[in-house]
Amino acid sequence: MPEEKTTTLAFYREPLVFELEETKYERYSPPSIPKEIKKSVKKPFALIPKEMQRTDPPNLPKLAEFQLARHYLHLAQMNFTVDSGFYPLGSCTMKYNPKINDFISTDKRVAMAHPFQPARTVQGNIRILYETEQMLNELAGMARTTLQPSAGAHGELTGIMVIRAYHIDKGEGETRTEVIIPDSAHGTNPATAAMAGYKTVIIKSKENGLVDLEVLKAAVSEKTAALMLTNPNTLGLFEEEIIEIAKIVHDIGGLLYYDGANFNAIMGICRPGDMGFDAIHFNLHKTFGTPHGGGGPGSGPVGVVEKLVPYLPKPLPELNKKTGKYYLNFDIPKSIGKIKGFWGNYSVIVRAYAYMLALGAEGLKRVSEQAVLNANYLKKKLLDLGGWELPYAPEIPRKHEFVLDGEELKKETGISTLDVAKRLLDLGYHAPTIYFPLIVHEALMVEPTETETKQTLDDFTDAMKQILKESKENPEIVLNAPQNTPVGRIDEVLAAKEPILTWRMLKQKEEEK
Repeated sequence: MPEEKTTTLAFYREPLVFELEETKYERYSPPSIPKEIKKSVKKPFALIPKEMQRTDPPNLPKLAEFQLARHYLHLAQMNFTVDSGFYPLGSCTMKYNPKINDFISTDKRVAMAHPFQPARTVQGNIRILYETEQMLNELAGMARTTLQPSAGAHGELTGIMVIRAYHIDKGEGETRTEVIIPDSAHGTNPATAAMAGYKTVIIKSKENGLVDLEVLKAAVSEKTAALMLTNPNTLGLFEEEIIEIAKIVHDIGGLLYYDGANFNAIMGICRPGDMGFDAIHFNLHKTFGTPHGGGGPGSGPVGVVEKLVPYLPKPLPELNKKTGKYYLNFDIPKSIGKIKGFWGNYSVIVRAYAYMLALGAEGLKRVSEQAVLNANYLKKKLLDLGGWELPYAPEIPRKHEFVLDGEELKKETGISTLDVAKRLLDLGYHAPTIYFPLIVHEALMVEPTETETKQTLDDFTDAMKQILKESKENPEIVLNAPQNTPVGRIDEVLAAKEPILTWRMLKQKEEEK
């Protein structure tokens, strides 16, 4: 075993921006109003109602540019990021984002295009929308795809709203009131169904972690609007009976919705449309190498089969084959309407477009193959350490992610999965997802992604080995972790109950003490 170590993030005793020492530099003053505008508008401030005009300047700190630059750089250096280290968040697909995609998205023809420009002036931009949709249609086996939704959960809501519009149009909107969801599903699935006005029906998984056909048959009825399913599921297991699942749902008039969070596992290998799914959301910020989380915004396009196309949000990009011109089609009478301003998160769409063009069909397939290989390699390495078990059909290889159960470690040493996750921060790794899915009590959900090297996976294994040894020989180190981060272990319950959201709230708390 290599020498035990800890890794310390950059650590500055960085004050809040309002607490930085003020300098001799004057507050920023906006430029004066140009003469041409003054001449045309006469008295621009007269256009602002008196009650909305400031009497005092905004309360901004007097800081020089270099102070601000250093302040935000210090904050960034104290963060875990995809660029700075391994980020194996299960179900989140936090992988490296190629910088060429960022560069392309900042091109002035992308960044400076105005969403209200006439179509004839932004032909290239609409072409990107059109061709991105065509590629996503092909990858998922769908007829059309809207690029409007701004994230995965937003995509879910859009897809379920489209399904709802379909049932209403068929005269079954009042009777189809239920959405069926497996107990291993993402938490956004039941939330989405509830937001769309549906009652959620949760079905238990079989002992192998997959959908139980008999339980599903008992759950479906004339009330069923849809089944929301991820394939592979959150355990990393592929639903081998997906064709039978689709038939059960379709036979009673329901539809099948594909949660695309795990699309990274099957891209270029199999298609949801061929499995029997009627709608799917993609996570461009997971599968297609675009920013995720704090580096967002995300994007959650929704693809549908032919019978659902009339209900997609409008507009949809089209190509007039006679003139060779692209345009945005608003003439969709049964559309659910717009669900996002303008064209969606266009810069993210451009990044995904560049990613797909760079890799091509074979490259996208290799992404999934490498993701699956990395996951199964790391799973084997971690299981060989002991302390962890692989729940639900351990003999079956996982896809792009896997879930370990730390119940054995907790019973033997008193060290919980949460403790292990906190200690990983000390060793320079962002922790995997913990306590999800809920059907695994001490869950550690790991997704190494295809962009990580074997060396990274081996180093992560060594870190886990060190934590297991500490858990048995010196558990206090783990129980008190993290110790080498700018902020130690916080009271998460108190933080949730009494969040501090602003600088003023922090000051008020300090005064109360």
